[in-house]
Amino acid sequence: MSTLMKEAKDGKITKEMEIVAEREQLDAEFVRRGIAKGNIIIPKSNRRELDAPIGIGKGLLVKINANVGSSKKICNINNEVEKAKIAVKFGADTVMDLSTGITEKDIINIRNRILSEVKVPLGTVPIYQIALRSIEKKGAIINMDEDDMFKVIEEQAKEGVDFFTVHVGVTKQIVNYLVNHPRMMGVVSRGGTFHAAWILHNDKENPLYEKFDYLLEMANEYDFTLSLGDGMRPGSIFDSTDYAQIYELLEISKLVKRAWEKNVQVMVEGPGHIPANEITRNIEMQKSLCNEAPFYVLGPLVTDIAPGYDEIVSAIGGTIAGLAGADYLCYVTPSEHLGLPNIEEVKRGVIASKIAAHAVNIARYGERASKWDYKMDIARKELNWKEMINQAIDPELAQKIHYRNGTSIDDDVCSMCGEFCALKISKKFLKTD
Repeated sequence: MSTLMKEAKDGKITKEMEIVAEREQLDAEFVRRGIAKGNIIIPKSNRRELDAPIGIGKGLLVKINANVGSSKKICNINNEVEKAKIAVKFGADTVMDLSTGITEKDIINIRNRILSEVKVPLGTVPIYQIALRSIEKKGAIINMDEDDMFKVIEEQAKEGVDFFTVHVGVTKQIVNYLVNHPRMMGVVSRGGTFHAAWILHNDKENPLYEKFDYLLEMANEYDFTLSLGDGMRPGSIFDSTDYAQIYELLEISKLVKRAWEKNVQVMVEGPGHIPANEITRNIEMQKSLCNEAPFYVLGPLVTDIAPGYDEIVSAIGGTIAGLAGADYLCYVTPSEHLGLPNIEEVKRGVIASKIAAHAVNIARYGERASKWDYKMDIARKELNWKEMINQAIDPELAQKIHYRNGTSIDDDVCSMCGEFCALKISKKFLKTD
């Protein structure tokens, strides 16, 4: 079976390419060429139908992802499915299920519910299920073997997972380096630590790195997209752009080219905690090393002091990253570093990330991205509160704030300025109608 990338290389424009082109207000040939070069991806398994495939990459609008998923402490299937639905409602282009769950059965059930009920691209980090299976059947994560790893990936591929985060750059060499050259925060990627612990205990190379060609064969069969995970991403601004992070990126850059040779769509995941002044050079470095492969960034988070407000920190970093060329932003919720997010925190994280992406898209593409703002501005000029609320990114919150101080639905001003409203005065004396 041919992959989407192979079709693009062969000069064929598929229905997925046409849908993406229409949504992006671009020519379908532009999308096809981008996929053929590896600069654009359309994450979609050949085992699953989506309401509307989305494109990520060069020349396309910046997209956002929302993570959901249970933990060993809190596992409520209905809540996680509802989080995924709320995320999509408020603008998430994709969802990742990062469930660890109480049992392996829990995370399988959550994933299958989301696959069934939420028709946007779904990603997972399969090492989480692999780890849980190893604990249940073999007593510990370090007892898993390469067959366990590839078996779970194929099981999820058969279910229709559209993209996988795989920590192929966590190699024996870099793990051994970190043992002798510790960082302030060590390894903060959960998947990265699972691999690192396994490597050190077994004194073996990471099977996903060592048998990368086998992973590519699987990707060919199911046409899933590989997201090459940043297992060595900095978890502190004091670890940013260090040897471990850059070494992993260099390894990943080689694997990107190997994936393209096998007609597999691939994107690269980027750093977490990065001071604002280092973001642009990080994006430019990735784009140069990885030949413009789509870049997926967590945040980045530009300071470490804001638990409870990290969605704001992430939006600041995401805006800078997007302006520098990042293609895809992973949201961060207010509960980052504190606990599992609830439904309201998922909503806040999505909205913050959506605002960042939208700001970048306006700066990059002007009128192509600013039509929403134009509708809002016309409503503001006309003091049309109903339409202003309707155009707001969160209409329910906008309505609640507008009417909370006794403002009537018939009032043409808000409680901030009242009769001293600048727009009302402009209308009267400057004839701005």
